[in-house]
Amino acid sequence: MKDAVANTPQLSVLQQKLYSARQALDDMSEDQNKKLQLLLQFIAQLSLACKGQNLELDNKLAKLRHKLSRFSQIDSAITDLTEVEDILKQQYNQVMQQLEESRGSLSNIVSEIQRIESLPTKLKKEISYFKKELTKPFHTYWDYIPKVEKIVDFYDEILSEQLRLGDKFEVLPRHRQSAHELAQMLSEIEFRKEQREQISALKLSLTSDFELDTLLNAYQIVLSLLLDNIAKEKTASQEFLYILNGALTNVREVVTDSYTHSVKSFQVAKRLNGEINNQVDNVGESVAEIDDINHLKTQVTEQLLALRTALSRKEALENREQIQLRQSVEALRSELNELGKETETYKERLFEQQKLNLLDSLTQLPNRAALEERMDIEYRNFKRTQQPLWVAVADIDHFKSINDSFGHSTGDKTLQVIAMALKNSLRETEFVARYGGEEFVFLLPDIGDNDIKPLLNRVREKVKNIPFKFKNQRITVTVSIGAAQIIENELISETFERADAALYKAKHESRDRVIIDS
Repeated sequence: MKDAVANTPQLSVLQQKLYSARQALDDMSEDQNKKLQLLLQFIAQLSLACKGQNLELDNKLAKLRHKLSRFSQIDSAITDLTEVEDILKQQYNQVMQQLEESRGSLSNIVSEIQRIESLPTKLKKEISYFKKELTKPFHTYWDYIPKVEKIVDFYDEILSEQLRLGDKFEVLPRHRQSAHELAQMLSEIEFRKEQREQISALKLSLTSDFELDTLLNAYQIVLSLLLDNIAKEKTASQEFLYILNGALTNVREVVTDSYTHSVKSFQVAKRLNGEINNQVDNVGESVAEIDDINHLKTQVTEQLLALRTALSRKEALENREQIQLRQSVEALRSELNELGKETETYKERLFEQQKLNLLDSLTQLPNRAALEERMDIEYRNFKRTQQPLWVAVADIDHFKSINDSFGHSTGDKTLQVIAMALKNSLRETEFVARYGGEEFVFLLPDIGDNDIKPLLNRVREKVKNIPFKFKNQRITVTVSIGAAQIIENELISETFERADAALYKAKHESRDRVIIDS
């Protein structure tokens, strides 16, 4: 019986090992949850990259982040991963459907062209062959854009033929007005760097004397350039969707493999725990039931050997589990890094595009869209602080005569110089934007009633003192300004209308002056 008591420490050691094994399982579970946080970071970055492109996709990714809060929920998350992948595929299919509809529209246009009876024989054959090409499906936007350009070429050739056969068309005032409006729109549209020289030449051709085919050719060139820009943007978005789709597929495979391995490991660990518990229980029963000390030693020795074997198998299982987890985490980290790089590149492009969308390409001042955003901000500040806020509208006097006399390129340079002068006249808290054409809008916070007119007169004088010289001729360019202060219970759009009315009054009184709405 003393020997049985002597073996009690061995039982304590075994029980301690069992406790350590259970603690190791808990640590392994905690480690799994930590690794899961890496996957959650990946999903979060993916959500940011895809935000706004597809509402259903945004919701699914949010749901996925919620489900992956614990490793035990990963089984249900696999279904959501599949659904996200399906949504990306559906978005791609929608693009393909749009291309197919566009192909049908092009076929209808070609059919309308074929109805023209006076088409030359050669052109008829080209159009007939082109229509056969349209029976082939489009696979990308790069298939679609050349077809549109080809149809534009057909129209151009038809018009040229009609002009050649008929009398030379007279350039009417409405044609000159169209040329003027086109040149002005070209100044307000942001083109790619490699296109700007061509646009400058195009604007120059629309000044003073031009023939009608010059105007038609200008419209064709502008349409082609815009279509090319649209195609490049669509292609970039399409490539990003491909990358996201591939990354999601890889992540789904890693998560599925990890989950399958985890389930198998859990089952084996559960069985080993059962064996260990049975061995411990058997040792306890042997101590309680056996009186023969030699028999007890034999039984305890056998039970210890069985426990060592089970613990060794358990240790080997845990080592395999750790290796598998490390491999899964490394795979996820690799995918996360790659997608992170792609996301950063795409975000930078979007940010640059957003900046361009809020910037007037000619004057580099904020444009009308940026003005509307800033008006909202300043209006909220006014409602909160009740500090004075002024809206002023400035217009260059006789600007049309500058364009008509010296050309649009001179008019563009004039706008650029005046825009810089206006910007340099203001404090950091004050704001000026190009509203359109030769109009500029100021937002002036924290200016007293007695200070607003002197401030705007200084701006007016600064523009007036710019030493413009066109074709060796000194020209003085002036501006008229109207301003109004926002009052209680008034919308800022109503303040703008009062400032615009004050500008109208300044223009009709004598120009080159400041009128404050009272």
